Amino acid sequence: RKNIGEERHTFGFTIRDSPDFFINVAAWGSEVYINGLTNSFSVGDCVTIDNPLITYKDPEKDDKYCPTTPSIFRLTVTEAHSRVLNCADMVVIERMLPLSHLPVKDPQDFYSLGDIVANGQTLDGTVINVLAAVRSIGELKQFTTSDGRRGQRMEAKLFDDSVSSFPLVLWDREAIQLVQTLSPKETVLFIADVKISFDSFRKAMVATVNCKTIITVNPDTREASLLFSYAQELSETGGLDEEEKPEDVPGSITDVYTVNQLKQKSLEESEPFFGVTYSFISKLDVDSSVSKVIRTRCTRCKFQASEDGQSCTNEMCPGREQGFSAAAVFDLLVDVSDHSGTLHGCIFRSPVVEKILDCTVGVILGFSLADPGEVKQRMSALL
Repeated sequence: RKNIGEERHTFGFTIRDSPDFFINVAAWGSEVYINGLTNSFSVGDCVTIDNPLITYKDPEKDDKYCPTTPSIFRLTVTEAHSRVLNCADMVVIERMLPLSHLPVKDPQDFYSLGDIVANGQTLDGTVINVLAAVRSIGELKQFTTSDGRRGQRMEAKLFDDSVSSFPLVLWDREAIQLVQTLSPKETVLFIADVKISFDSFRKAMVATVNCKTIITVNPDTREASLLFSYAQELSETGGLDEEEKPEDVPGSITDVYTVNQLKQKSLEESEPFFGVTYSFISKLDVDSSVSKVIRTRCTRCKFQASEDGQSCTNEMCPGREQGFSAAAVFDLLVDVSDHSGTLHGCIFRSPVVEKILDCTVGVILGFSLADPGEVKQRMSALL
């Protein structure tokens, strides 16, 4: 308001210093300040906030896009007047850490996964509490929206004594980083204010973490302890060893789109969607080098490796603290066309390309890479 046209950046977080009280914080400042602040601490860290502005909450707005808190106040941190510092006092840290295992809602106020399945679409769009154990953690998937914004998505599978597998979808960076640190089959979660919706593609209910959700890992409650014992027993007896069906089963995809309809739907949909299109490859450019066909990607998160091939370029890669592992994969950039138009810049990757070409990456790498023409001739022959 003071400087019209000047960009302001913001992000929110929630802090807690007692079993009964927690409060939302909104930080405002320049892009550099906010990016630095978001990278300086994570969920579970202990921080000291100097000189925040204390204001009353707007009852109609403040709890709409952030966790619902028992406090009538909220805090505002500004670049000019406030500081957020990581706490270095071990006595304080040891006193605060047990709070991270106390749910922010009544520990007995939750739905079992069986309750959600039984209620079905009557719960569509509702926000509830869930107590469940982690069965598996899926791969992190990166995407770019039609307006150029980059995002990420990850899916975990939950279970309890009533349902063996239930999807939990995560879009937020911080929530994804938290879940990536968990040990499947050995972790129980109390998920407060998670959104429940009906997924028309799967024909089933799913849970989605949103801006109101707070996840408590291994909550210190009787109910969580009983579920943890059940999960351990099931894991030891091999009750969770059977393989799950893949997330995206091609046989279950029935929606058919023209290329023009795909373009239009991508502008309208903010989440990934699935469908069938009958089209042909109208452009495949492999003239410049083999790098147009094959890239080196991290085996853990599927991100492209650095130029020297010695590290992953993904800051959120779950294996950054471990030894780097990479593999050469097909990465074809093609155009596809039908009677309605052309879809430019489609990416075909392994193992889809290997199935289409009936050819592995190793075969292509066996060609004379010094002669791009030979690669093109071989690719044309395979196509």
